Amino acid sequence: MSLTVLSVAYPLAPVGPDAVGGAEQVLSHLDRALTRAGHRSIVIADGRSDVAGTLVPIPPETGSLDDAAKARAQAAVREAIARVRAGTAVDLVHLHGIDFPAYLPDDGPTLVTLHLPLDWYPAGAFAPRPDLMLHGVSASQTLTAPPEARLLAPIPNGVPVDDLAARHAKRDFALVLGRICPEKGIHLALDAARAGGHSLLVGGEVYAYESHRAYFDEEVRPRLDRRRRFLGPLGFARKRRLLTAARCLVVPSLCAETSSLVAMEALACGTPVVAFPNGALPEIVEHGRTGFLVTGVEEMAEAIDAARSLSPGHCRAEARRRFSLKTMTARYVAAYETLLARDAAGPRVAS
Repeated sequence: MSLTVLSVAYPLAPVGPDAVGGAEQVLSHLDRALTRAGHRSIVIADGRSDVAGTLVPIPPETGSLDDAAKARAQAAVREAIARVRAGTAVDLVHLHGIDFPAYLPDDGPTLVTLHLPLDWYPAGAFAPRPDLMLHGVSASQTLTAPPEARLLAPIPNGVPVDDLAARHAKRDFALVLGRICPEKGIHLALDAARAGGHSLLVGGEVYAYESHRAYFDEEVRPRLDRRRRFLGPLGFARKRRLLTAARCLVVPSLCAETSSLVAMEALACGTPVVAFPNGALPEIVEHGRTGFLVTGVEEMAEAIDAARSLSPGHCRAEARRRFSLKTMTARYVAAYETLLARDAAGPRVAS
């Protein structure tokens, strides 16, 4: 059965193969998988996005990402959803943003992927509705669901393991990749690298939120030097090259990570992961085999050194066994079919 899926991104971040955020990457992978499989993929997202299906752009917010910018973007998303559903026979809507209640359609089959810690979502976000299904992306995340949330089984994230099969000689540096913001703990990775005498490269984007810019200026920039450098945003090819060449990836996140695409990508590249055991990271990193789970800066510095002892081949094999993008997309299509079967007695949204 050919489907028409309307995917809706968080409106303040572009979607595409080089996206920094995990939600945007997952949406990008789904868009491409749906298109390759002959389904119709329509994506509402920031106008700078790069999609395989049909992009319905909303105006990018290029200034400070404050409450006014968020309100404008959410209004644009509500208008875009209404316009697409009025003119196109949409089988279902798939929402990915943390602010999804601001533009949740009033009716029609709708799936919401909860990419972030559940206590970050607004009050009332999980109110049940017959044609609405919600799910998380890891077991640890789902365990924190409030009583009113009737969630589907989690659909774990996946990464393009075959596209990450490049070979580069290992070099003597550790790597941090991701959004540059307080909860990601980048400053602690820099402290660990300095304490252990390790080189560290930091790749990622500083989004135009006031707190993110302040964090970079006050906590990250002062810790940079000749051996600990900030690279800025990375495209896929450069990210793959650095992940493959690094001694290890460091994930110093201070929040309850619901998943970690970059940890999965590192393992697919044959690179072990050193991380704090927050959220779902213990579900991804096998301590002493594909990386190390540590409890502080001193242990992190020691683990960066010890990472050279772990097998790149074992890391690659585990990533291919556990983090296949093909498996993830098949589970999403199955969720779509379950939602549509549940709604079969009702009318289809049509022009």
